[in-house]
Order: sequence, then structure tokens, then C-alpha cells
Amino acid sequence: MKLNNLKPAEGSVGSEKRVGRGPGSGHGKTACRGSNGAKARAGYSKKIGFEGGQMPIQRRLPKFGFQNYNRVEYKAINLSVLQTVSEQYNITAIDTDVLKSAGYASKNDLIKILGNGELTAKVDVTADAFSASAIKKIEEKGGTVNKL
Repeated sequence: MKLNNLKPAEGSVGSEKRVGRGPGSGHGKTACRGSNGAKARAGYSKKIGFEGGQMPIQRRLPKFGFQNYNRVEYKAINLSVLQTVSEQYNITAIDTDVLKSAGYASKNDLIKILGNGELTAKVDVTADAFSASAIKKIEEKGGTVNKL
């Protein structure tokens, strides 16, 4: 490295205009902010969704619907999936851990067994909730239903 090879660091020179450094700089007095208005003041920050004083769209549009904060969200799993799992892993006792490890539900999911599909194997099922048709079909094949 020699003095004739020295260069300033990338982006350190000429990247920003030096504002507010007097009238000779061309960016003095108001420092490129204009003479008046909110943007010329210190501490200005524009609200998200601000539309220049026009009524923002989130206030113009009507609100509708109902959000039930007591709603319990279940991951729906059909009897056809239980049949597949019992054949694939050769097991008769299926619980939430088996279904989660098989990739049919995530770690924190609550599982509800639904009655869609055919069940030929005798299985003992443990889950958070069951539909009436699922309970009927499982018990017809001699299996048991356990609610958590």
C-alpha cells in the first residue's frame, strides 16, 4: 500500500449533501426542507396511512363482521387420515403426538377428528374434539374415543 493507492471507503465521499452549512454551500438556511410546513420542523414523522389531510382509507371504509375472541380453532383431521396413519406406522393407538410427528398438525394445534372417509382398522383415538359422525364410525369398528 502506498500513498498514491489510497482511496476513501466505499460510500464515504459524496454520498450525502451537507445541508445547513451556510449560504455558500447551496444547501444553507432551510437545509433543503423548504420554508414552512410540518416537514420543515424538527421531530416530524408522518403517520402510517397519512394521506395529506384527506380522510385516510382505513377511516373511510366501513367496519363489518364480528370477531369472537373466545373462538377455539381446531386442526381438522378426517378418518381417512387416521386410516393412512394406522397403516403407515402399523399402530392401533393414535393420539395427538402421533399425528403431530406424522406432520398432520403443528406443535400447538388442537386436533378435531371429523367423519369424512372410511375407517377399516380398529383404532383407539385420543384427540381434543370429535364430530358425532367420527365417534359413530370409530365405535362401529370396535375402536375407542378419548377426549383430552
